[in-house]
Amino acid sequence: MFERLRHKLARKNLREPEFEFLYDEHPTEMVSLDCETTSLEVPEAEIISIGAVKVRGNTILNSEAFYVVVKPEGMMQAANVKVHGLRPKDLSDGIPVQEAIRQLLHFIGGRPLLGYYLEYDVAMVNKFLKPMIGINLPNRQIEVSSLYFKQEVKKNFYNDYVDLRMASMINKLKIPDLPRHDALNDAINAAMMYLAIKARK
Repeated sequence: MFERLRHKLARKNLREPEFEFLYDEHPTEMVSLDCETTSLEVPEAEIISIGAVKVRGNTILNSEAFYVVVKPEGMMQAANVKVHGLRPKDLSDGIPVQEAIRQLLHFIGGRPLLGYYLEYDVAMVNKFLKPMIGINLPNRQIEVSSLYFKQEVKKNFYNDYVDLRMASMINKLKIPDLPRHDALNDAINAAMMYLAIKARK
């Protein structure tokens, strides 16, 4: 009930009716989301790429994937290139972040979002979204590391340490490990982890 009230109040702040569809529920689909950024500090970070993929039931819809490269407003540090492999030359053909966010909204609609440390990705999107249309993402959020943690603790009641690094989770769940620090690959990795966690309940 509280969640519905919060959504209703937030919806009043929506400045662009074009995005009313964000409140339309999608009971059979969700979207796995990942952003690559210039920093892990939300206030100073810029988005340089966004990847997302739809999940329907137990199927990852790779044919319905979303990926954009974003042109940052500031200079990118060399250390960032080593992490995600996107050079300033690659980003020069990127689209403005506001356009990237608009495209992403049309892709995700009102579907629940899932991801690995999703809170950070959502915070990055909201950093640009709220000034644009007056609201944060209203979508329900599913954190795969939280689901995995609860499952592992339940299985090992006397040991509450759980390794939540993506590589460790992927290895334990016995799923393919796509090259990381690529927004779309990381979104697909999170989707595979989610389905593997569901399957072993």
